[in-house]
Amino acid sequence: MWQRLASLVLKYRLPLLIVIGVSTLGMLYFALKVQLTYEFAKAIPTDNPKYIDYIEFKKKFGDDGNVLVVAFTKENFFEKSFFQDFVTLNDNLKKVESVNEVLSAATALNLMKNDSTEKLYSSSLFQKSIYTNTELDSLKKLFLSLPFYNGLLYNQQTNSYLIAIRINKEVLNSAARVSVVNKIQNLTTQFGEKNSVEMHLSGLPLIRTVIATKVAAELKLFLLFSFLLTASILYLFFRSIGAVVISMVVVLIGVIFSLASIYLFGFKITLLTGLIPPLIVVIGIPNCVYFINKYHNEYSLHQNKIKSLVRMVKQMGIVTLFTNLTAAIGFGVFCYTKSTILNEFGLVASLNIMGIFLVSFIFLPAILSYLPAPKQKHTNYLESSWLVGILNFLNRIVFNYRKWIYGIATLAIILAIVGITKLNTNAYIVDDIPHTDKIYKDLKYIEANYKGVMPLEILVDTKKKNGATTLPTLNKLNQLSAIIATNPEFSRPLSVAEGIKFARQAYYNGN
Repeated sequence: MWQRLASLVLKYRLPLLIVIGVSTLGMLYFALKVQLTYEFAKAIPTDNPKYIDYIEFKKKFGDDGNVLVVAFTKENFFEKSFFQDFVTLNDNLKKVESVNEVLSAATALNLMKNDSTEKLYSSSLFQKSIYTNTELDSLKKLFLSLPFYNGLLYNQQTNSYLIAIRINKEVLNSAARVSVVNKIQNLTTQFGEKNSVEMHLSGLPLIRTVIATKVAAELKLFLLFSFLLTASILYLFFRSIGAVVISMVVVLIGVIFSLASIYLFGFKITLLTGLIPPLIVVIGIPNCVYFINKYHNEYSLHQNKIKSLVRMVKQMGIVTLFTNLTAAIGFGVFCYTKSTILNEFGLVASLNIMGIFLVSFIFLPAILSYLPAPKQKHTNYLESSWLVGILNFLNRIVFNYRKWIYGIATLAIILAIVGITKLNTNAYIVDDIPHTDKIYKDLKYIEANYKGVMPLEILVDTKKKNGATTLPTLNKLNQLSAIIATNPEFSRPLSVAEGIKFARQAYYNGN
């Protein structure tokens, strides 16, 4: 069967090469449309009760990961020139496209009581950008008298102040988020440089953007290095530019098909699917080595190119089929997990591993049949003294030291089992960011002054209409908030009870 397939490939080599060329160009069009995901990996199964609860929560209360925070330390925050620059910064941030809201000391609201109607109304604390020193002192006292904002917009103990910027969630799930985040960073950096304060930026929009950008850059670098390294190794062995080029063309076709398949399946490039192109390079190159090595070996025996190509396909076709098939099955197992990210990775990886086999099986013999027969210098590696010496050394070890091999392998397995039992499961959001990176340091600053930026929402359902605003429920919410506040891992809780306290203070004229 394999000899018949080899004859068919060589007989119809030109039509087959045209089909590969046309299909590669078509897949290149789709590969260029693939997008990078800016969401966190969907590792939790969609039918998990916690995930279902989370989706229902988002439907009721909106997205929880669209707030970017900016914080800094300033002792004389209400100094006239500095505060006016701060107000200007807030105004400029509001003008950034896709920024929905900016909350800070400069935009804080105060509740006031209408004495005639005894109803409350809201008004901005700072209603203009230019103030006299007397006006600022008066507004400063009023702002600091509102405990609602302490721990939320400022930390009175450390003289730290915070700006919360809410960004359109649709933009955050697209590549446009990079531009929005960059504009915010530029504005805050200019403000910090002008006023000699260090600006600290954090929040899920920034962390996701930075991680996604770093992942994209590192995956491109990984892919480039895999190409260069494999090309160097191929040339070291084969001493043939032609062999290197056609091998690189094979894996390049595989990479194009892998990226296009990600797009055609409706997926995006994640931390896992982004590894598929380098994976195709790593798997595709051995295919080329198997085929070309066999071709050189056969040609060195009888100097017949067509006969060598037929034997190459006949004998190495089944070898590469099973090596690629076992790899595809190994990755295909991920399709049976309930994790979305693993499903996507397993499906695309397994299909493209078999795809690179088909490309190698058809493209290599077809192209080699058009190229000149290999020269003596291209097959000298078959009789390389150092290569033969390494193989003979391994051969002696295998047949003369079997007991040692079994013993070392058994010991390695035991150590591996012990190591598996010591594995810990961690889910740090900034795992991929070095501790020396400014993003990591800024996050630690926010944690030190505001106990972090990661939200934890607790949904209280009283099963009664307006049940959340009854006095018994408010008292219980207040008690729960007090319990949460005693834990150093949490910032000051914010609930409807805190809002009622704010309103109560306003009703009693600031008391």
